[in-house]
Amino acid sequence: MPFISVVTACFNEEANVEEVYRQVRAVVEALPPKDREPYTYEHLFIDNASTDRTVEILRSICATDRRVKVIVNTRNFGHIRSPFHGLLQARGDAVISVVADLQDPPTMIPAFIAKWEEGYKVVVAVKTESRENRLMFLVRRMYYRLIDRLSEVPQIRNFTGFGLYDRTVIETLRQIDDPYPYFRGLICDLGYGRAEIPYSQPARHRGITKNNFYSLYDMAMLGITNHSKVPLRLAAMAGFILSIAALLIALVYLILKLVWWQTFDLGLAPLVIGVYFFGSVQLFFIGILGEYIGSIQTQIHHRPRVIEKERINFDAPPAEEP
Repeated sequence: MPFISVVTACFNEEANVEEVYRQVRAVVEALPPKDREPYTYEHLFIDNASTDRTVEILRSICATDRRVKVIVNTRNFGHIRSPFHGLLQARGDAVISVVADLQDPPTMIPAFIAKWEEGYKVVVAVKTESRENRLMFLVRRMYYRLIDRLSEVPQIRNFTGFGLYDRTVIETLRQIDDPYPYFRGLICDLGYGRAEIPYSQPARHRGITKNNFYSLYDMAMLGITNHSKVPLRLAAMAGFILSIAALLIALVYLILKLVWWQTFDLGLAPLVIGVYFFGSVQLFFIGILGEYIGSIQTQIHHRPRVIEKERINFDAPPAEEP
């Protein structure tokens, strides 16, 4: 029987986990049979050591539905490592990533599966609009365009990771030894044939987002450092161009001083402006270099993506009914 895995990463989502479970269950159970065989599924939640009632609610769901499986981490391992680890633990012929806050509509699952049955190994949802803050949506669109232009491999604009991935793709991801992966970029790097389905992202109705400026900045810099050398080359070119400009300006001032020795006054303003300008440029590119070094440091530490505290319902057969 065709077997589907739905993976949901969560942290302090007590207001949403039961609803996302209900919606996923309703959608999958309504899928038409494939070759006269009904779809079976598992819904795997990976929890980042929630401090609210999220795990308690998930335990209650697991007690009544053996198709629901839960991994509880020992601590919060972040919004990058934990979801990726969850995908690798799924056992389905196809794996679907759905966030806990319902901004990834489970109603799109049938469309994903239809494209998968056509032969696509990757089916991704692409945001055409969003009910989030307009300024934030604009900033995100600008970032997606930037990373697409900088990357050596064309990226999928307005793609958050919401989609379906064939077992072949999951097994390939399993072979990639990256403790801090930029998942959206990895999907593009692999080069599997993909289908893109546009959708309008709904607003979060319950709870508050767990993303903050640091987590968004971390994701943005990870995408750039993992998939582009352009910033480093810009730093080298900018340094060369600015050094030439500084030399030319110095020669001009020298000539002016030699011609009008008594009347030409250099003044402090050009010196102060020059020092602050070149200092700020140096600090900016030192920061860029630091991001690349930090990425290398993360790789060489070779720490595990997550440490699991507990697994629930993993002893259940994949196709077992509740």
